[in-house]
Amino acid sequence: MSRKLFALLLVAILVLPIAPATLSAQDDVLTIGFLPGVVDPFYQVMELGVNAAAEDMGVEVVTQIPPTWGVEVQTPILDAMIARGDIDYLIIAPTDKDQMIGPLEAALDAGIQIITVDTFLGDGDYVNGPVTFPISYIGSDNVEGGRIAARGLAEAIGGTGKVYINSTNPNVSSVEGRAIGFNEVMANEYPDIEVVGLDFNLDDPNTATQQTAAVLAREPDLAGVFGTNVFSAQGAGTAVVNAGLGGVVQVVAYDATQFAIELLRQGTVSLVLAQKPFDMGYMAVQFAVAHNAGVTSLPPRVQTGFAIIDINNVDDPEIARFIYQVP
Repeated sequence: MSRKLFALLLVAILVLPIAPATLSAQDDVLTIGFLPGVVDPFYQVMELGVNAAAEDMGVEVVTQIPPTWGVEVQTPILDAMIARGDIDYLIIAPTDKDQMIGPLEAALDAGIQIITVDTFLGDGDYVNGPVTFPISYIGSDNVEGGRIAARGLAEAIGGTGKVYINSTNPNVSSVEGRAIGFNEVMANEYPDIEVVGLDFNLDDPNTATQQTAAVLAREPDLAGVFGTNVFSAQGAGTAVVNAGLGGVVQVVAYDATQFAIELLRQGTVSLVLAQKPFDMGYMAVQFAVAHNAGVTSLPPRVQTGFAIIDINNVDDPEIARFIYQVP
């Protein structure tokens, strides 16, 4: 046997055992779980952002969307995702800022890194607050969103009258912040506006309709309603239209659903706050990939901002692109 042939055979013998291990390492794709709060247009757009980022970055996403809102629904789904054993990162909108701490600590103990979107744990301060284990919170500044809603509604009703808040669930950071900001502005800036109540519809638009109808019956001089999320605004708007008060009782809608925009065009809704759920989902995947690559300077809180939509700008392409478009 020639020396050249012997050398080639030796190289082949040495390389062959290494090749399968190299392929295995290349096939070890990062797996990210996505667990939002409930099925609605807001989270559907967020899922589009998650999927777009996953495709761009070559990672795998495992998505589970609860059919209804609540710790009792979200926790078993979370436990099942942990039990899979292949989730590296979890992008989640916690359905309760306190009750979801324990279940997510269990995920962390199982080796899953946590990124929260839309809603946060504790007080949202992941540096100095009571909960510091999530990598980041990516979402809206909801207290500021509540302030914007309050000023918009106050302007729509002429700075005087009675207003009502229809919300979703207690102890959820997002809608809680919106109500805080709304009440703060009304108390400090509009002494002639009275907030006559706050109801929780538990993410059921039919309940929101019934609650708002009851307030309209109880307060015949009601001037405005603030719907703090998709289902609240939908239910409140429906109740106002059903009562024949469209354009008389003004509604401010948090979340730019197609229904909210339709009511805006009809004159029932005076202002729509469009969040940026696509951005939240896309950036959360980016953060997971960056953290996995060893990046240590990811910000613990990212505020994604709003687009404020009214009848004057709803057809502006630069604004209309933030209306929630779902398949």
